[in-house]
Formats: sequence, C-alpha cells, structure tokens
Amino acid sequence: MARISWRSFMLGCYGQPKKMTQQVSSFPRLALSDLSRPTGMLSPEDLSTTLVGSNLHVFTLAELKAVTQGFSPGNFLGKGGFGPVYKGFVDEKVKPGLKAQPVAVKLLDLEGAQGHKEWLAEVIFLGQLRHEHLVKLIGYCFEHEHRLLVYEFMTRGSLENHLFKRNSTALPWSTRLNIAIGAAKGLAFLHGIEKPVIYRDFKASNILLDSDYQAKLSDFGLAKYGPEGDDTHVSTSRVMGTQGYAAPEYIMTGHLTAKSDVYSFGVVLLELLTGRRSVDKNRPMREQNLVEWARPCLSGRRKLRRIMDPGLDGEYSVQGAQMAAAMAYQCLSKKPKSRPLMSAVVVTLELLLELNDAPIEPFVYVAPAVKESSGEEESMGSAVKDHHHGGFRRGVRSRKVGIHHERASPVDHHSRRINARID
Repeated sequence: MARISWRSFMLGCYGQPKKMTQQVSSFPRLALSDLSRPTGMLSPEDLSTTLVGSNLHVFTLAELKAVTQGFSPGNFLGKGGFGPVYKGFVDEKVKPGLKAQPVAVKLLDLEGAQGHKEWLAEVIFLGQLRHEHLVKLIGYCFEHEHRLLVYEFMTRGSLENHLFKRNSTALPWSTRLNIAIGAAKGLAFLHGIEKPVIYRDFKASNILLDSDYQAKLSDFGLAKYGPEGDDTHVSTSRVMGTQGYAAPEYIMTGHLTAKSDVYSFGVVLLELLTGRRSVDKNRPMREQNLVEWARPCLSGRRKLRRIMDPGLDGEYSVQGAQMAAAMAYQCLSKKPKSRPLMSAVVVTLELLLELNDAPIEPFVYVAPAVKESSGEEESMGSAVKDHHHGGFRRGVRSRKVGIHHERASPVDHHSRRINARID
C-alpha cells in the first residue's frame, strides 16, 4: 500500500508550489473599467469590437430562441441568481464555423439579483480566459434590454446536485477527490496568471461536471482582478458572495484577496467529505453551519469518521480522508496568511490519488435462474432486479457511482447570496 508521510504532506501544503499551466488569450487583457464610457452604457458594437480576437460568437435573440425551441419548458435546466438556463443545440447553420454541440443558454433576469455589470464581467473574464477547468463561453447576445450567455453544455450538471439532491446516487471517493483536484486547478490558474483573478463565488453549485466528472468553474459575474502593485487586498463597497462560503474577514471588512477563495475551497472540500451543505437550516442548531460543526473533528481519526458522508458506506481511503481533512482545516484558517496557495493545494491533493488503502468490495456472481420451481425463479428474479437498482438484498453492497442527470441544474437553488453594504 502506498503511504505518504505527514512531512511530505506538509511540504506539499507549504513547499515550493508547482508552476501552473497558463492559457490566456493573446490579445490585451481587459477589465470592466477599460470598457466604461463617460456617456453611458457600453454599446453592443463597442463590446464586439473590443472583444475581437476572443473567438466569441455574437448571437441574435432570434437565433437563441431557435436553438432552444423558443426557450421551451422541455429545455429548461434550472434557475439561479442570474436567471433561467435552457439547453439548446448549435451548429454551423447557426453561425459559420460553429462546432455542432449542445449548449446551455443563460438569460439575464431583468428583475433578478444580478444585472448588466455581472453579465459584462462574465463576458470579459470567460471571453479572455481559457483553461480545461473553466467552463467555456461560446458566445453572447446583447440586444436591446436582452442579455444572454451561451456556454458549453455540462452533461452532469452541478456538484451541488450530485452531493445534495434527494435520491441521487452517492459519488464514490475517487470521483470526489478528482472533482476537488479539478476545481482546485481552476482556482490555481486564476490566481497564478499575470493579472490574477479572484473568483469570489466558489461554491458547489458553480462547479459543473462534464460526462467524465471533470470539474469546471462557472459563473464569473462576481469575479474581480486581484490587488496590484503594493496593495495587499481589493476593497469592495459591497460584500458579494454566498452565505456559508464567504471568508469571515471578507464579510467583516470587505477586503478581498486570493486567500478568500482558498477559504471557500475549504468549505467545498468539507462538503465533499461530509455530504452536507455549507448551511442547512433543517439540521439541529449546532449542526446548521458546516464549518463550525465539522472543524473540531478534522484533526482526529475517530472524530473524522463521525462526520464522513454516510453515503460513502466506509468505502474511502482512511489516510486520504485524514489528509484531505487536514487540508480543509488549513484552508479554513481564521488567519488568511496561514491558508495555503491553491497551487500547493493541487500538489497535495494529487498525492492522495496515490493512496490505495480504500476497502475493495467482493465481486458476487449471480447465476442464471433455473426453473425448478416458481418460487425459486421468483426469488432469483428479485435478486437480479435488485442488482440493476444498485445492490443485492442479501447484504452485498455495490460500489456507488455517479449517474447521468441531464437536467441537473448548473445554477444555485438553495444558497442565499450575501449583499451587505459596508459602511
């Protein structure tokens, strides 16, 4: 069995971080301030001209109505703070040179929590940044009061749905670990580019999964560029984020740093370990806030076992869970400077993939039914039926795997957004 010493684990946390691959568009990086106009709102023509070289397609409202069948209820995927999301299909008949593929079309709700500024931030950031762990923005629509965004379609929806949706099959340990690594790589990329980006809204509902459960970050409406020069933080006039995920120092002061994202990552890592939401008002009072409830149990093996997701059925690497819990503890430090860099988090979590101390289930062969009696035939048929539904009634568990939820919502249903003004 492969083993990892705590010394090598801590070096992974705080040693020399591995250089992250950068994939940024070749044209000059833009900020929202670059697109401000003293005479008023940016025009569609100005935006299109400014983003030349970004490879974004500019769609008309009529085109997007057509690809979603008139935004039909049958294509509805979900709704979040930005607005409703519909599934569609595009090809070169819609736009020359456009790859035939399913897409997710997000409409800005004119009466929703987000507005033109957040829509524009999404276009600016995802129009310029390309990475395997960032969702791909294919194009947008800016027509009169209408604001729409067109993304690659993420087959398995959001991490939130797989972790918390009722009757969904529990994600196995290895899948959870790979999702954590993918999401960490997305954040490490944002923090490591020449002009760093602070994501500011890292949470389970913003982590989307493709058909192979590869994680990609979505929803950049609240993202901001990091501090420049000698500045240590970015000051914000409003605290924007999601309750349960936002770093405590950011909530208290409005001071934003990359370490604010690290804290949020620690919360999601806790959700992956425990199978619990960051905030759950349906639980007993002392268990409603995940960080407060779980933090005391992250340092001991026996305590950790008590908070691990029951849906895992004990099928996880004990050493890996301990080290992942230790990483979550470091990310959730109340002192921002004590939190690790995301590049170091990636290195450390990848070490856990080498561990092989997860219990292996026995393989059970079910022989074809022999028609000796109607009773025996009925019993065997029942066992086979149970097998196809995920297990055997005779006490043998089958390994849990992720399942396809085509309509798993890529947007946040349950989280409450924070929108508190700082005096």
